[in-house]
Amino acid sequence: MVGEAEYEVHAQLDASVEMRDGVTLATDVYRPADPETGEPIDDPKPVLLDRTPYNKRGRMERHGEWFAKRGYVVAIQDCRGRFESEGDYYIFVNEAEDGYDTVEWLAEQDYCDGQVGTIGTSYGAWVQSALATQDPPHLEAMFVNQGAANGRKATFRHNGAFELRWLCWALTLGGGFAQRALDNPEIQQRLANVDVREVLADGPVQRGQSPLRHIPDYEEWAFDIMEQGDADDELWQSPGVNFENFYDESADVPTVYAGAWYDSYTKATCDNFEALAAKKSSDHYLLMGPWTHGWNSYPLPSWNKSYSGELEFGEQALRDYQETRLRFFDHYLKGEDTWSDQPTVQYFRMGTGSGKQTRDGRLYHGGEWAEGESWPLRNTEFTTYYAHSDGTLSTEKPTAREASTTYEFDPKDPVPTLGGNCSSYISYEPREESILEYPLGERKLLDMTGRGGYDQRTREDTYFADAPYRPLEERDDVLVFRTPPLEEAVEIAGPIRVSVFGSTDAKDTDFTAKLIDEYPPSEDFENGFALNLCDSICRARYRGYRDSADFVEPGAVYEFEMELYPTANVFEAGHQIRLDISSSNFPRYDVNHNTGGPLYGDREYNVAKNTVYFEQEHPTQVELPLRPRE
Repeated sequence: MVGEAEYEVHAQLDASVEMRDGVTLATDVYRPADPETGEPIDDPKPVLLDRTPYNKRGRMERHGEWFAKRGYVVAIQDCRGRFESEGDYYIFVNEAEDGYDTVEWLAEQDYCDGQVGTIGTSYGAWVQSALATQDPPHLEAMFVNQGAANGRKATFRHNGAFELRWLCWALTLGGGFAQRALDNPEIQQRLANVDVREVLADGPVQRGQSPLRHIPDYEEWAFDIMEQGDADDELWQSPGVNFENFYDESADVPTVYAGAWYDSYTKATCDNFEALAAKKSSDHYLLMGPWTHGWNSYPLPSWNKSYSGELEFGEQALRDYQETRLRFFDHYLKGEDTWSDQPTVQYFRMGTGSGKQTRDGRLYHGGEWAEGESWPLRNTEFTTYYAHSDGTLSTEKPTAREASTTYEFDPKDPVPTLGGNCSSYISYEPREESILEYPLGERKLLDMTGRGGYDQRTREDTYFADAPYRPLEERDDVLVFRTPPLEEAVEIAGPIRVSVFGSTDAKDTDFTAKLIDEYPPSEDFENGFALNLCDSICRARYRGYRDSADFVEPGAVYEFEMELYPTANVFEAGHQIRLDISSSNFPRYDVNHNTGGPLYGDREYNVAKNTVYFEQEHPTQVELPLRPRE
């Protein structure tokens, strides 16, 4: 039976693995051991490598033991400059070479049979793709769960805008566990007293004045990713940050790209699979669930949750994360027939639930698993829906020669984020106790945005929202376009593109787009439920996927293209497909000050008059991946 434990575990802690520059990385090695003697077995086995910035002990230790009991050697390594590993930490930059060196070091050990596979979620997925760009000779398989593809394109930044989660991460899970902070209680105390919510609300922080000034190397990389937007900056071309740049030379090994519709890496996961499945001869797989980002509880990530935000999907959404990975590696590293029936693409089709309220107050959105042979799926009919001046959204092209709406975008009053593809928008819960009395690792983290599907209306706990609390569509700076109530269900699955034709009286501004499944009023939800599916943003100076900044001419009309994160959803009969257009989504993205000033750090603010067009020559639109209904 798949998943049966056969061995005891022998642990070698803090093995020193030397990198090419002489820096040693601390690595815990868990080996299968004889159940009677507890001594490691002599037979060499495949090795699974998991590299992490979050401490190789604790929950990581337990999942190393889980695989070792099932016949794998597991190596869990603290990334450079984190916890017990030597070196200086600059986010992701050294991970490609460090990963390569570790794979090859492991392959030389007596306990390894010459095969190394890689595992990991989030940062642990990112570093897998980084080392794959170096094509280590002994890398044989990868299970990449929720990782990046191109940091500038859809992770650190989106069309020029910055995902503020990385500043939040630097101030909490990143900087809080930097070696200098771990070694100095005074620095830990200062970081523990930082309220990230206040940092974001006070506007852009400055180099040398931010809470990160106590750990200067962290302040350096944090400001680099906030301030650098042009593609030719060295940071955005490095193999630790931009894997798309190195697809051709990357390792050709069996790989699973796993992700989730409400993950912060949804687009990157699908991008990696689509490109590499076409370029490589090895088997590649895509597995997309309805979940949110990251870990929930050991040993599973969000795969063991049947809900995302305010949505419930039912038990059919659950997957056994460990067993899924074990079946994959047993097949490709041990030659067992445990993965041969796995479809190339497996995804969760959301939206076929009852729409009723569950006992815990969630909307039962439901869904079921579906499969395909490629991504985008075959027989997908990419269909354009156009925005019209009367607020409708339809497949009919606009006929008006002149039609537009103008609104004021005040960067000091941005549209608040309500769920979505969010992660790490966190702040420590304030405590009166000293860090010595209440360690940083035990402090509760507060979520500023929510993750997953949410009714798009502010409430008392919505960050940066004031009373009276109300639906976002009632804001003057949110334009809403919706289809009439659907006469029959409409299913979508795949990438989604939006083109906003707009102008501004500013030198620079932003446009945002959000796709919504609008439930009609019901007995359980008397005001209906405006369910966010996916979103994106475009900064004017980087419109058209520009590599370098090019400011707009005030009053001129431009096309602002956005790739919303892919999704799979059924809009049931009676629902409406809705597209919201605005100019901010805070704190998911940083707010444009409309001045044309620096990408980050500008202390000046201008209120911009932004205009969106829906006319013959300038038809604002969304392209949806329609699927034939079964």
